[in-house]
Amino acid sequence: MSSHTDQPTMRAVRQESLGGPEVLVVVDTPRPTPRTNEILVRVEAASVNPTDWKHRANGGFLGEPPFVLGWDLSGVVEEVGIGVARFSPGDRVFGMLSYPFGHGAHAEYVTAPAAWFAPTPASLDHVQAGALPLVSLTAWQALVENADIQPGQRVLVHAAAGGVGHVAVQIAKARGAHVIGTASSGKHDFLREIGVDEPIDYREVDWSETVRDVDAVLDTIGGDYSTRSLRTLRSGGIVVSILPVGSDDFYREADTLGVRAIRMLVDASRHDLLSISELVERSELRATVAEVLPLDQAAEAHRLGETGRTTGKMVLTPR
Repeated sequence: MSSHTDQPTMRAVRQESLGGPEVLVVVDTPRPTPRTNEILVRVEAASVNPTDWKHRANGGFLGEPPFVLGWDLSGVVEEVGIGVARFSPGDRVFGMLSYPFGHGAHAEYVTAPAAWFAPTPASLDHVQAGALPLVSLTAWQALVENADIQPGQRVLVHAAAGGVGHVAVQIAKARGAHVIGTASSGKHDFLREIGVDEPIDYREVDWSETVRDVDAVLDTIGGDYSTRSLRTLRSGGIVVSILPVGSDDFYREADTLGVRAIRMLVDASRHDLLSISELVERSELRATVAEVLPLDQAAEAHRLGETGRTTGKMVLTPR
């Protein structure tokens, strides 16, 4: 019998059980091979998002481990599968793996359909580009596709200094909106820097009693925030929650008040990435990176992120 060539390996952050950050372990695992219409990307930077530590702790959509987390990344095309015409080896790309079941970006390499990626904006390095896809796609789909934000409208963004929030603020401003943002008072200078017109300290002010005549609310927090946000809307306004499950009171209350209520999950979309790239290249959108850590410090990235005190994004660099 002829001997076969050993499959190349790569490092990845895997967990074998649910739990705290300590369950995350860097392991050697077989490097994937791109299938038809897929590309193999050498990961240069990958985001750590709240959905990562939620899945790490409770399994979320993925259920029981083992699995490798991570949904968005920036990197370089290493190899293309049969049928891929859009990209060639050496191309810089960024994108989001299909949420939630396309996970696996916290690794040195990843394979995914070429349709989920776009060319990395020329003005961004890998860390900046790797910080953008999941949060910018979430904010774009919430505010542009679902809320259809128009110039002059009033938009309320919750946790406006967070990953999704600080990108949503910039997208809303790029579309000509007046932006109100909630965050602790220590983050208000940052909010003004990124374009927030009215910062609100949610610890000191009951925003659901003071904010009125809003056209759209982006709820990034969930719980009673969704339903309380409905009270801030003008007639016909909309609350878009990026928390996909919750009480049906959200919809019932919206009907009573004559406003709209939507829950959504982010979709991988090359088309939307290209729209986001246009904002980047017009200097209207940029991710703030709170911390950059190597792959073998993924657990520390989770620990920092879970404090809820970081401003902007956590990014892992595999090399």
